[in-house]
Amino acid sequence: MDTDSTAIADSEPTPSAAGGSGDESRPGVVIETRNLSKIYRDFWGRKKVHALKSLDIEVRQGEIFGLLGPNGSGKSTTIKLVLGLLFPSSGRVLVFDKDASETSKNERIGYLPEESYLYKFLTAEETLDFYGRLFDMSGAERKKRVDELIELVGLSGAKHRQLREYSKGMTRRVGLAQALINDPDLVLLDEPTTGLDPIGTREMKDLIKALRDRGKTVLLCSHQLADVQDVCDRVAILHQGELKELGRVSDLLKVQDVTEVHATGLSEEAKAEIADLIRRHGGDVKSIDNPTATMEDLFLNIVRESEARPGARRVSTNMASESPSEGDQEEGAGQ
Repeated sequence: MDTDSTAIADSEPTPSAAGGSGDESRPGVVIETRNLSKIYRDFWGRKKVHALKSLDIEVRQGEIFGLLGPNGSGKSTTIKLVLGLLFPSSGRVLVFDKDASETSKNERIGYLPEESYLYKFLTAEETLDFYGRLFDMSGAERKKRVDELIELVGLSGAKHRQLREYSKGMTRRVGLAQALINDPDLVLLDEPTTGLDPIGTREMKDLIKALRDRGKTVLLCSHQLADVQDVCDRVAILHQGELKELGRVSDLLKVQDVTEVHATGLSEEAKAEIADLIRRHGGDVKSIDNPTATMEDLFLNIVRESEARPGARRVSTNMASESPSEGDQEEGAGQ
């Protein structure tokens, strides 16, 4: 039995948390952790896992903030501490200027856990209506909100089917709709693209960015590097419970000692002249070549072209221009 797995404090509350008289979170800061630590203990109170060590981060209003790290780095523990599902061993968490232990703040929060625990015998409509009742929404308000969310997550054609018939990706979409039923100001997403195919993943990322555009604050927890890079404004990189890096994604990924130039319509002679100019100024030309897209972009473009032009086949130019193998030539000669 792990005494910390219950919502029972494994240590005495910090003075600021107990008294409520500590300095408040600064304006525009939705989540703030102060020297936050979490230790999981066994039945006898012995230290079992030091899941989080002196974490200091701020999540600002209207941004997508990513918690990035390998499994076991403390990401999910941080989210549970923000929700008040766990109590810190030391330090403090402030959410909307309130201590995370105050349950009233949760009315403004939407949460998508890593695994969606939904009633399989309910339909998508019934599931969302059930969660709307938990927020004491009126019947008319629930009906409007349920229809909006089902359309938003792309399940209009399957809204009357029981969840037991859903794929994992479809279940994930229902879970996201459930997290948004109360139109929250803060959305916590734990591995939101789990179980989604590339198209579903792109749609999920577009939806997350749309939430930010509507003024929502999003805390995203993931170990999928591409997902974090595509949608997050700032990231905190955790490893073994410690904060290793914090900053804007654009700043962290920028290679300071490399200059990149994008141009179109250059001849080979122009490329040679540019390379010579760079060398004359003391630079080192690594390569002058065409840029490459990501595999995700390639896949999605092929799917979109296939939907627009059914039956058309897209073949790489390099593949098409290669000469056939000797075996193919012999086979063709014998026909």
